[in-house]
Amino acid sequence: MSEGTLYDKVWDEHAVTTLPTGQTQLFVGLHLIHEVTSPQAFGMLRERDMEVAFPDRTHATVDHIVPTADQSRPYADDAAEEMMSELEENVRAAGIDFSDPTTGDQGIVHVIGPEQGLTQPGMTIVCGDSHTSTHGAFGALAFGIGTSQIRDVLATGCIAMEKQKVRKIEVTGELGDGVEAKDVILEIIRRLGTDGGVGYVYEYAGEAIESLGMEGRMSICNMSIEGGARAGYVNPDETTYEWLAETDAFRDDPEKFERLKPYWESVRSDEDAEYDDVVTIDGNELEPVVTWGTTPGQGVGITQPIPAPEDLPEDKRDTARRAQEHMRVTPGETMQGYPIDVAFLGSCTNARLADLRRAARLVKGRKVHEDVRAMVVPGSQRVQRAAEEEGLKDIFEEAGFEWRNAGCSMCLGMNEDQLQGDEACASSSNRNFVGRQGSKDGRTVLMNPRMVVAAAINGEVTDVREMKEVNVA
Repeated sequence: MSEGTLYDKVWDEHAVTTLPTGQTQLFVGLHLIHEVTSPQAFGMLRERDMEVAFPDRTHATVDHIVPTADQSRPYADDAAEEMMSELEENVRAAGIDFSDPTTGDQGIVHVIGPEQGLTQPGMTIVCGDSHTSTHGAFGALAFGIGTSQIRDVLATGCIAMEKQKVRKIEVTGELGDGVEAKDVILEIIRRLGTDGGVGYVYEYAGEAIESLGMEGRMSICNMSIEGGARAGYVNPDETTYEWLAETDAFRDDPEKFERLKPYWESVRSDEDAEYDDVVTIDGNELEPVVTWGTTPGQGVGITQPIPAPEDLPEDKRDTARRAQEHMRVTPGETMQGYPIDVAFLGSCTNARLADLRRAARLVKGRKVHEDVRAMVVPGSQRVQRAAEEEGLKDIFEEAGFEWRNAGCSMCLGMNEDQLQGDEACASSSNRNFVGRQGSKDGRTVLMNPRMVVAAAINGEVTDVREMKEVNVA
């Protein structure tokens, strides 16, 4: 087993005891909750006449069902209104901080945690959402959990877990023009498979990772779960600390920052740490990656041919055939020129301010294709305000994009933002499963934010490297 890694250190710091099952009882430093997975857990507590053990270590928001167009109450969707009302009642009764839409701090749970400074290195973080791995970008151990586990954490502040192996994924070199963090993680999943990380936690390292800002690191950690890994993380460094110093948690309390920094430094993986596996990827060779199928692992470089099912491992051939039939793609061709009907720039993977800034540089002075419905959905109200103050909203709207309010939106279609019929969508989200975006006949092509807006402008999947950017600063 691994030794001396950040995973080992943070795990040991939070281990309470070994349970009779052989699992470890871990203390949870931060529990993030939202409206979809928490109601049943709160109900279980009420049935047992129990209270939330650590409300000060719990934080709530609303993201999955919140409408992104008209957010006036009551919501037009009765189910959404019911979930929102129940969350409001639960957090009020428990004394839990709630970033609701009236605060100006609402947003996708994996966006608001980092931007408010709730997410910190060396923490254990859980949430009833599979993409909780996002928070590992700060050097935290962050896990998505189920409803019964949410109940356990609310009641005890602890969770029972089995320790995983650690795979170090080194991405060397320098990413080229048009290549982003999203392409790195799509390439990792393409190479290792959607089940390649089962039983592992991924540590992302190497020059290409270290050169990324926090937004890029979050995008990579966000999709660890798509590769089967239980979690993913990046060791904290000066980039991490610069981000944290500007958050609510430390902006007005530099003494607290300096007091915690030695601990953050101490949890970094040792130089001689031992790993269960090491994978190396040459970042210099990467190009923009898009998916051709119906899993995040069915991806290909934008200039590379779509694989023939018979050229894939035997256990992947039937899945590939079904995916290619659904997506209407032909082996041997590239994804360049694949027609799209919808462009979605949003989700917990790619809806932060840096993502919108990069996309706006490509959009300025251009128009969305007449056959494309395009939308931009900021990841949080703070991101939304900042983007509007910088004039990014105007750039997108002048080009023909819809500018929405913060929420998960079309990433999973639990709201009004959905594909219709067999529409094809260029999406900056994290999953391209059949039906994921609201229609069982809809087709989703995952790609980085600039690739999304390039597709929106041209009406088809486009190599973003062929388009010039404009400085919007």
